Amino acid sequence: MLTRRAALLAATAALAMASVVQPSSAAELKKLGLAVANLQANFFNQIKQSVEAYAKTKGIEVITVDAKGDAATQVSQVQDLIAQNVDALIYIPAGATAASVPVKTAKAAGIPVVNIDRNAEGAPGDTFIATDSVTSARQVCDYIAKQAGGKGEMIIIHGQKGTTPEVDRSKGCGEALANYPDIKIVGELWSEGWHQDEGFKLTQDLLQSNPNVSIIFGQADALALGAAQAVKVANLGHRIWIAGFDGDTAALEALKEGVFDVTATQQTQKMGRMGVDSAMALVAGTEIPAEQLQDATLTTKDNVDGFIKEHP
Repeated sequence: MLTRRAALLAATAALAMASVVQPSSAAELKKLGLAVANLQANFFNQIKQSVEAYAKTKGIEVITVDAKGDAATQVSQVQDLIAQNVDALIYIPAGATAASVPVKTAKAAGIPVVNIDRNAEGAPGDTFIATDSVTSARQVCDYIAKQAGGKGEMIIIHGQKGTTPEVDRSKGCGEALANYPDIKIVGELWSEGWHQDEGFKLTQDLLQSNPNVSIIFGQADALALGAAQAVKVANLGHRIWIAGFDGDTAALEALKEGVFDVTATQQTQKMGRMGVDSAMALVAGTEIPAEQLQDATLTTKDNVDGFIKEHP
């Protein structure tokens, strides 16, 4: 027979064990909304695939909507997701305009919001998962400046104006170029949707008035690939160094073939999984960091094979 002291100790241990292993009353994530900016972009498709595959292993239903680059469409789509009683929302804003509306709407309904890649000015998500684009763009522009010998004329093909990656990549590149006074930015234009055809057209326009350009920074791989097409068509007769950003799967193959020179490979698969884990934590009432920035890897022909074989 147990002594009174032993019985008390056993009861205390049982209670402690119960508090550890029992799920208590914490809410569980069962239905997850995923609002994507534009699934035409390889980067966003990788995020989608990662979220859906990882959520499936957790028994979580994912409802995915594609704004196709239109902010007004995305506002309506998020309202529909809320009406379908999603427990949490992973949100990649389609643009800077009206980006805060879905966040405010979801939070008013008591739904936690995880932003990936782009945050909403004035109404950020409960957590923001993204690449440290300032640091990575600084590395990319420093590399391309060195390759060009630290001098020459440069043009920049920006992403969608005012979005988080566009702002951060502009800042990072600017910080790098501050160390190269003999590099002069002679032209810059902004795309509407980070598309390859935009990179081609915008680069064509800039090369017509700036034929001596020797450096191009496309703030996304699609823009860089479009720029490379424009350079080929222009046939200017001198070497032009081209930088991108993202590490898109098709772009990595092009990089290997020498179509352009450098990119920053983002950890898209990891960020998708982090988005699901963060949504689960928020639904359960667990505090997580407001910002979760990830490293990207400077990628050239020298190290591209590893990323082609397995994307991070």
